[in-house]
Amino acid sequence: MIKILCKIGFVFFLLTSPVYAYLDPGTGNIIIQAILAFIATTITTLSFYWTKVKLFILKLFKKNKNDKEKNSDLN
Repeated sequence: MIKILCKIGFVFFLLTSPVYAYLDPGTGNIIIQAILAFIATTITTLSFYWTKVKLFILKLFKKNKNDKEKNSDLN
């Protein structure tokens, strides 16, 4: 498997051609800012709905526990 990946990678690098593109220094900052904004938005949204998320997760695990108890009672 590793040999195949190495061969594909080697061929990939042989077939590359020069790309004439320019990324100014501000582009990296915009990408980092977008990633940080996404993380902050996710954390804020989870903090607003934390009790609902927590109850949902507890219901999932409680359901699985009840299902296991029912299955053990049947055996």
